[in-house]
Amino acid sequence: MTAPPLLVIAGPTATGKTGLAIALAESLRAAGTAAEVISADSRQVYRGLDIGTAKPTLEERRGVPHHGLDLVDPDQPFSVADFVDHVAAQLGTIGQGGGLAILVGGTGLYLRAVARGLDTAALPSNLAVRAKIEAKMTEFGVAAGAARLTSLAPNLAARVDLQNPRRVARALEIAEIQGDRPLPEPRGYDGPVRWLGLDIAVGTHRRWITERAHAQFDAGLIDEARALRERFDPALPAFSAIGYAEAWAFLDGAIDREAAIERDATRNIGFAKRQRTWFRREPDVEWLDPSAGDPLPRATELARALLDS
Repeated sequence: MTAPPLLVIAGPTATGKTGLAIALAESLRAAGTAAEVISADSRQVYRGLDIGTAKPTLEERRGVPHHGLDLVDPDQPFSVADFVDHVAAQLGTIGQGGGLAILVGGTGLYLRAVARGLDTAALPSNLAVRAKIEAKMTEFGVAAGAARLTSLAPNLAARVDLQNPRRVARALEIAEIQGDRPLPEPRGYDGPVRWLGLDIAVGTHRRWITERAHAQFDAGLIDEARALRERFDPALPAFSAIGYAEAWAFLDGAIDREAAIERDATRNIGFAKRQRTWFRREPDVEWLDPSAGDPLPRATELARALLDS
């Protein structure tokens, strides 16, 4: 594979990462430089989960090629290894065309797997073990799975989002097979790579998250959630994406609309806190505050430096 220059745009949810990636790619393409966006969001891979995952619409993509979106249905399994395989094919095409790849999202493991070169094939896997773990977590909940993981493999548990059922189940699978051994060392990326991070003050971020929650409900999240529940089992891991449980609670009359929006925002605020903890461990990230100024000029400088390297 000819690895293209790679600009990673990372950070907590609702900080403007997708908008920056699209604006940068659009600007580069207008100047005659090929640039494509790869979404690194573990929920945007699912078809039909659009509003609740803040997936950019075709109009919002403004003609910029996007990858990593709408890859499987919510009832189909999808792992970080699947994501790496998908991205590898896209990077090969982008590299052959002499373009820039922009990897953007808040799923830290996806970003790290591509930009740091995690050896996903070296991670143990056993479908029978996984099925057993997922059945127990469906019955007893993610908290019980997290407690089991913490007891069985405390070092591995310290690196996992213990409120994410997919992450907990996968970590338990690894722990059941090989114990609490260290994960494989990153192999690196085969081309030039830079990391750019977006983050803002917690108080401002809370406001941005709350405004987005209102906007998603206004845009039709309740109807989207209703349609998805008519087709799929709401217990599927895909629907741990924030917003769907809240919309279903409203549809079932358990809470009113404002309470659903407030619960959505509260969960996303907690999610952002966990994302910050994850990204704190990433080295060589240049952090920008999008509330203090437009990050596009600096992103453009980094993109040009990568293309010239």
